[in-house]
Amino acid sequence: MDRKIGFSAEKYIEEQSKYILGRIKDGQGQRLYLEFGGKLVQDKHAMRVLPGFDENAKIKLLQKMKDQAEIIICIYAGDITTNKTRQDFGITYDLETLRLIDMFRKYDLSINSVVVTRYIDAPAVNMFINKLERRGIRTYKHQFTKGYPTDVDTIVSEEGYGANPYIEVTKPLVVVTGPGGGSGKLATSLSQLYHEYKRGVKARYAKFETFPIWNLPLKHPVNVAYEAATADLKDVNMIDNFHLEAYGEMAVNYNRDLDAFPLLRRIIEKITGEESEYKSPTDMGVNRAGFAITDDEVVKEAANQEIIRRYLIAQVDYKKGKIEAGTMERIKLLMDSMNLSVEDRSVVAPARDYAEEKRRSDEEKFQNVVVMAIELQDGTIVTGRSSRRMVAAAAAVLNAVKRISGIGDDIPLITPSVLKSIQDLKVDVLLQDRTSLNLEEILSALTVSSATNPAAEMAAAKLKDLRGCKAHCTAILSEHDEHTLRSLGIDVTSDPEYVTTNLYFA
Repeated sequence: MDRKIGFSAEKYIEEQSKYILGRIKDGQGQRLYLEFGGKLVQDKHAMRVLPGFDENAKIKLLQKMKDQAEIIICIYAGDITTNKTRQDFGITYDLETLRLIDMFRKYDLSINSVVVTRYIDAPAVNMFINKLERRGIRTYKHQFTKGYPTDVDTIVSEEGYGANPYIEVTKPLVVVTGPGGGSGKLATSLSQLYHEYKRGVKARYAKFETFPIWNLPLKHPVNVAYEAATADLKDVNMIDNFHLEAYGEMAVNYNRDLDAFPLLRRIIEKITGEESEYKSPTDMGVNRAGFAITDDEVVKEAANQEIIRRYLIAQVDYKKGKIEAGTMERIKLLMDSMNLSVEDRSVVAPARDYAEEKRRSDEEKFQNVVVMAIELQDGTIVTGRSSRRMVAAAAAVLNAVKRISGIGDDIPLITPSVLKSIQDLKVDVLLQDRTSLNLEEILSALTVSSATNPAAEMAAAKLKDLRGCKAHCTAILSEHDEHTLRSLGIDVTSDPEYVTTNLYFA
């Protein structure tokens, strides 16, 4: 079964680049500060809700304009001290900033600097700054803006934006991005605008944010999926009343942008000394994603699946103590409003049903069984359960590549002596309590076995066919297994249950 496509990546890049270049070339400014919301690279949320979206489309369109563009990366100091994590990759925002720099360099884009916003004098923050500076990355410290959010006269003064150091830029397009929401991109852009006008440079501000998509209905699943993805920020999609009043046209935006717009317009007018060119928050955007949707039904189904996925992830994050109950409850309300349930995710019921079947067995060894189900590209569901030899994720992946390769269940893929050697290493040398091999260890064993076992070689070659498959586990995955599944390109969720009652070795 071929993956259904509902979005044209080519049209999207064409439309976006045209509109961004239009903002630079229309003669109203010498420099454009473009705030990039969402993920600039590897935007897996957009890829999931807009099937056909190239996760690196945004950085590719910047690459087309690389001679005119440079990048400022913002990171909020509080996100460093709290170790805030990017869910898609399971890495903290400070590490994500380093990863972004590497990605931008890979695409031959100019990195201007990193700005630590709302700077606080904390060891973790200072260590992060030292690490960057000692690797040759310019860093700036921006304080909380004095007078914000009510005193515009103080905000737009030497005490407000003027208290921040000017970031030396040279190119006509300055992209301001960050590892996630709340990174201080807007404040950094406006601070730069203030300094530019002080220096006699006529600069402009615009916003590039993929979601919500302004020309889709308010309750379109794609826009509801955005609310689910930002439930921790309490984002709520709303009709842009400013746009409706100015143009008589319905447009969707979200509460933070709508709440901030009157103040933002006043700040821009105070900086420039002119009436704002923008009549609405939607005016500020250069979002053309809605015009690249080619099959609305495909996109709706994908977005509904994302809402369910976000709820399952939120349940686990709540169990781990990462989020408050309110965040999980908001996503549940969104799911209910779309008449969805977790069982609408195709891999949930097969995993739970198989686990329950095993638990009902008279054999005591199955009472703590964990099951993972994987949906293959042709729609087939394959399951695997935990055992003393391997974890459920490993068993499911082996069974999946066996099915894809047409290898019978009775044919072993991994040489028993290889399995025993790894288990002996864990117990006798590394002194680990658990002998079950994790997914990465099993994949290593499969690779070693492929040197002498043609079936293992055939199965290992099919691992790449698991990219884009969905999976669900009946217990919380270890961080190691979750990371390996992500590396395989498998979209995995799990039930909010720990494998054991242990706290440290859970």
